[in-house]
Amino acid sequence: MTNSRHAPTKVPAVTLGFWIIKILATTLGETGGDSVSMSWLGETTPEAGAGGLNGYLVGTAIFGLLMLALVSLQIRARRFNPWLYWATIVASTTVGTTLADFCTRSLGIGYPGGSLLLFGCVLASLLAWYRTTGTISVDSIVGPREEMFYWITITFSQTLGTALGDWIADSSLGYGGGALFFGALLLALAGLYFATRVNRVLLFWAAFILTRPLGATLGDFFDKPFDKGGMALSRPLASLALFVLIVLLILVIPQRAGRHPGSEGAAS
Repeated sequence: MTNSRHAPTKVPAVTLGFWIIKILATTLGETGGDSVSMSWLGETTPEAGAGGLNGYLVGTAIFGLLMLALVSLQIRARRFNPWLYWATIVASTTVGTTLADFCTRSLGIGYPGGSLLLFGCVLASLLAWYRTTGTISVDSIVGPREEMFYWITITFSQTLGTALGDWIADSSLGYGGGALFFGALLLALAGLYFATRVNRVLLFWAAFILTRPLGATLGDFFDKPFDKGGMALSRPLASLALFVLIVLLILVIPQRAGRHPGSEGAAS
C-alpha cells in the first residue's frame, strides 16, 4: 500500500488541458450565475427586491449549498474523480459570481473595495495553509486538511476573479477588451514559466486567479446586451453550450491525478 506521501493527489495534473477546461468552467460560472441571479431571480430588473429577497444573495445560497455538498464528496473520495472535481470547480466559480456581485453591488463597496477585500481573503487563506502544512503546492493535496485549504482558497480566488473581471470590463476596455487584457496577462505568465525560474507555485496561483476574470469577461461578452458591448446571447443557452463543451473535453482530454513529489520512485 502507499501512504499519503506517496499517493496520487486528488486534483488533476496541471496540463494545457487543465487550463483550457478551467477557463471554460469559469466562463460557465459567469453565465450560469447570471442566469440564476439576473435572469431567473430578476436582480437586474426594475422589480428587483420587490419580494424582499436579494437575487445575488439567494443565488449565493443555492450555489453555496451545492458547492458544500460537492466539496464534502470530494474530500470523502478515495481517489481523483475528474467528474466530481470539475463539478466542484464549476460550483465554486458560480458561487464566486453571485457572491462577488452581492459584495460589490448590493453591499455597495464597489469593485475596488470588493477586489481588495477578496484579495486579502485569498492571501489570508494561503498564509494559513502555508503555516499549517508548510506548503501551498497543489502537488501536496492528499488529505482532508490540505483539501479544505485548497477549496477555501479556490472559492476566494473565484470570487476575487469575478470582481476583478467586472472592474476591468466596466472601464474603458469593455468586455472584449477585458478578455484580451487578462488573456495577455496569462500569456505573460506562461512566458515566465517557460523562460524563467520564477517559483512554480506562485505562477500557478497567479494563473489560477487570472483565469477567473478572463472567464468573467468572456461570459459577460457573450450574454450582455449589444448596447453594453456584449453579443446578447441567451444566458441559459450559453451556459448549456459551455456545459456540453466541458463534458466533451473531459471525455477527450486524458484526465489523470497529479503526483505527490514524494511519489517519484516509490513502490506501491
